[in-house]
Order: sequence, then structure tokens, then C-alpha cells
Amino acid sequence: MRTATKMLATAAGTAAALETTRRLVRTPVLTWGATEEEAGRSLPGDELLEDPAVVSTRAITIDAPPSAVWPWLVQMGSGRGGAYTYDWIENLFGLGMHSAERINPEWQNLAVGDVIPGRESLQGMRVEVLDPERALVTRSEDGTWVWAFVLEDLGGRTRLLSRNRIAMPDPSLGDRIGMAVMEPGSLVMERKMLHGIKERAERLVAHPELVHSA
Repeated sequence: MRTATKMLATAAGTAAALETTRRLVRTPVLTWGATEEEAGRSLPGDELLEDPAVVSTRAITIDAPPSAVWPWLVQMGSGRGGAYTYDWIENLFGLGMHSAERINPEWQNLAVGDVIPGRESLQGMRVEVLDPERALVTRSEDGTWVWAFVLEDLGGRTRLLSRNRIAMPDPSLGDRIGMAVMEPGSLVMERKMLHGIKERAERLVAHPELVHSA
């Protein structure tokens, strides 16, 4: 009886510790910049991947209208406008990222069904939703990752939400450990990306010449 009581107490203590870790560490990592309402809200693209293992919703407010934010999103990708994050880190993995400082009209003609390529060993991201100045959603070619950008007009300002939904079919212990390591790393990169988009969009409003001539 005493052994069973100890086991139950240990299990309860472990569960409490895990819940505390989730609330104090993991949740802030996965919802940086987003309100509780934004993190819990349904967004375009959620329907493309049911029951994900990981969901992150990160957000930033930009002092520029959606029309100044959208062009930077549309031209993202390897061999295109880059990811506006730490290029040197991206390129350690051979991603060939070079974050653009100008809008290039050649990269603005994105359409549903287009595949934004990754490097040779990575699958591309297929455009699934393209609602100009409102939502851009891509899904990996194997269907395990959906990445959505949602823009909300705040009357001359923009609230930009970035949501990742990732599936892990039958994850091994190594997969779980890898994901635990990836989550804080993804925050570092995505926070830089959101700030990079913010800085570029606000600069575009002040300097419209940041568009290449066709």
C-alpha cells in the first residue's frame, strides 16, 4: 500500500512538473508576440493539417498597412527574397538564403499551386491559400507542415500572425528530442524574421523607391 502511494505521488509530481514546464517555458516559446486569443483562434490553413503534434502562433504589429507588408511575404523563399532572418545560420544548412532589401517585381507573381523550392534535400512548400493582403498559406509537399501568414488591417497598421502546424506520425524518442530542441531554435529564427518583415515594410512606406524597376 505504501509503495502504491509513493508511485502515485511520484506520478502526480511528475505531471505537475511537466505542466509547469509547459506553461512557463514551452507556451511562451510557441506563442511569442501573440495574445492568448490569437493563439487559440482558428486561422486560414488550419484545415489543411488536422491533429498536429506542434502548433506555434507568433505575431507582431507593424506600423505600415497590409499593402506594404504583403510584397515581402510573397517574395520569400530560397533563390527568391530569402527569409529576412539570420542568413548565415540558414546557409549553414545549405539553404541559399539571401534576404532581400527591395521588392522585386519578378517575385510577385505567386499563385496557388506554385511550389517554393527548398534546397535539394528538402521538400518545397506548395502555395495552398493566396488571399492578397490577407493570408498566404503554404504546405510541405509531404503534407506534414503547414505555414500560414495572416494579415489583419488595423487602420494603417498591420497585425501579422505566423502559424506553423507540424505533424509527427509515429514519432520516435529521437524525433521528440529533436523537436524539443527545434522549438526554441525556431523562436530565435522566426522572431528575427518577423522583425525583419516589420522593418522592411515600415521602411517601404517611408521610401517607396525600395521597389526594383521591372
